[in-house]
Amino acid sequence: MSKYTQQEQAEARAYLLEILEPGSTVYTVCTHVAASGMSRVLELLVALQDDNGKPYIRRITWLACKAAGFSWSKAHEGLRIGGCGMDMGFHTVYCLGRSLWPDGTPEPHGKRNGQPDSDGGYALRQVWL
Repeated sequence: MSKYTQQEQAEARAYLLEILEPGSTVYTVCTHVAASGMSRVLELLVALQDDNGKPYIRRITWLACKAAGFSWSKAHEGLRIGGCGMDMGFHTVYCLGRSLWPDGTPEPHGKRNGQPDSDGGYALRQVWL
């Protein structure tokens, strides 16, 4: 069961689909790691352009939480993700892509294993800052 209503999730997804397209890069920043190492808090950022073509950075952390059903850390004001032993930034962005394009992207957005790829999970690129 999600922490967010269906309407909250739908609104977050709709807004993110307005500003993101397949191939967009989502930048991740780890702002906190639990003492046990079993969870961390991430920020998600995207680079956009305003109507005049001027670039700016947009924080999408809260929207990503609602769209993909992640927990919000009140103490550290970011997306809380549990687990270790894998790239949690990639995992977070993969889950965000799957929530935005659950049935895949309308057109292939790249190649994976030498084949055209339209899997929504791989539609967004992830880069650590």
